[in-house]
Amino acid sequence: MFRRKLAALDYHNPAGFNCKDETEFRNFIVWLEDQKIRHYKIEDRGNLRNIHSPEWPKHFEKYLQDVASPFTVLERQEAVDWLLSLAVRFEYGDNADKYKNCQPHAAVDKTQTQSDPLIHLDINNPDFKAGVLALANLLQIQRHDDYLVMLKAIRILVQERLTQEAIAKAGRSKEGLPVALEKHLLGFDTGDATLNEAAAILRLLHIEELRDLQTRINEAIVAVQAIIADPKTDHRLGKVGR
Repeated sequence: MFRRKLAALDYHNPAGFNCKDETEFRNFIVWLEDQKIRHYKIEDRGNLRNIHSPEWPKHFEKYLQDVASPFTVLERQEAVDWLLSLAVRFEYGDNADKYKNCQPHAAVDKTQTQSDPLIHLDINNPDFKAGVLALANLLQIQRHDDYLVMLKAIRILVQERLTQEAIAKAGRSKEGLPVALEKHLLGFDTGDATLNEAAAILRLLHIEELRDLQTRINEAIVAVQAIIADPKTDHRLGKVGR
């Protein structure tokens, strides 16, 4: 998920980087601070460079706080992505003249630009990512490596569940219909008419719960299909930095 940013920063192994490998991860953080971010003075980077120290996670947590990361050591992938975005911004700032005349790899279709407002978003902005993640957590939406996909899922949820019409519809009380229990075969006999009636009621309630579950499953499938079927924005056209 980090390949493009790593390649943009000339990392030696952008395709094979594994942030779950502890040694590789710690070495990567040292490289990122030494070569790209350079938030600390050289003499203050000793704690990060001591990758074999048992205190290293504590020093990394402090480093995240010092660079104003919205993520903690417990959110490793998100923190790495945020640090990479920060490094890309600094890299662009240091070499603005080099990149200002670069042409995009593909032309943006005018009709697509008009129909999809998300195409104008700066998807590499750390503030954008932090905002999307906060919304996803608030709405209990599953995290995804692509923040634009998460934003589209949030948009679908808001459109379908949080509009005034949807809220009003959900607030309406449902009036039950009378049911003739004698017309529904229980399939077994307890030997007691009252128990038979109670068992029939429980069976009907269970069937209703299964129908409600199937409806929710169908809604989830439709929402996923809407996200997958939506044409993907070309991230290469996104701006870097503020």
